[in-house]
Amino acid sequence: MPKKRELTEFERGEVIGLWKGGHTERNINEILDIPKTTIHNTIMDYKNSEKISAAPRSGRPPKLTERDLRHLSKIIKEDRQQSLEEITKKISDCLLSPVSNNTVRHVLHSEGYFGRAGKRKPLVSEANRKKRLAWCRERKEWDTEWDTIIWSDESRFLLFQNDAHHWVWRKPHEKYDVSCLIPTVKSGNQGVMVWGCFAKDKLGPLIQVSGSITGSVYINILENTFLPFYDSLENNLEYIFQDDNAPVHRARAVGQWKEDNSVSSLPWPAQSPDLNPIEHLWDVLERKVRAHKPHPKNVGQLMEVLEEEWGKIEPEVLANLVDSMPRRVQAVIDSKGNPTRY
Repeated sequence: MPKKRELTEFERGEVIGLWKGGHTERNINEILDIPKTTIHNTIMDYKNSEKISAAPRSGRPPKLTERDLRHLSKIIKEDRQQSLEEITKKISDCLLSPVSNNTVRHVLHSEGYFGRAGKRKPLVSEANRKKRLAWCRERKEWDTEWDTIIWSDESRFLLFQNDAHHWVWRKPHEKYDVSCLIPTVKSGNQGVMVWGCFAKDKLGPLIQVSGSITGSVYINILENTFLPFYDSLENNLEYIFQDDNAPVHRARAVGQWKEDNSVSSLPWPAQSPDLNPIEHLWDVLERKVRAHKPHPKNVGQLMEVLEEEWGKIEPEVLANLVDSMPRRVQAVIDSKGNPTRY
């Protein structure tokens, strides 16, 4: 727990002024956001001494002034992934007397900064941030409309996952701040590429995709895998197909295929995996594969396990994911288009 700081003379004056004005300790707490115990002690000190200034205390004075603390916070926000040694050197360069790593660590903790594993999220460009925000605002009032969306995507599952964490300095509430995120990157590890889809009340097919996905390959997936699933849905013409803005998905030939087969598409904002519930379905599938015994030892076994565990996904998982869409949309609006926790 961070050490409670001493109130400034101005803050003590605010407390006493409100108390003299007839405010209760609870009111003062709500107005100034100062702990009730501190408020009570400040008032009692004033009653006993009729002085606003805090009584002098023994002990070593702090090595960093308020100004130094502000500069330290600026250093942290410039690069969240700096090591403690780098931060210490930068702040020491601005001081008359250098400070130790332990001192800086203690001060950072007292200010609420702790080293935490950064959340991995794709970076969102400024142009796409605005498009994401506009897309969500247009669908803010959607409710049952999400029930007739067919969600789709490709995903790569690896035999050997790289679980290395990248650490960042942040406060507890800054977990999903843009400066605290770790951009995701492509991996060259051996694995399997799959394509899958689902609707709220029905799990779609999962197939392996070999080689590069070209326009003709994607049309083949739609023709031989998606279309039979689409035709199996009751009142299928009410359904809208979702795929992201990958160039192959937006190829002219693909658009023509959709038109020829009366498949309506949901406009989709770029760089928005947090809006697609199938991304969480991939997470569910990955956890199931990791828990599978025996573990797959090659890509052939990996695909077999993927198909087996995909078929075991519970219907309520699908429904819960689709029901999360209003919250996902609101989260993007709240973040002004930046990445969210989803």
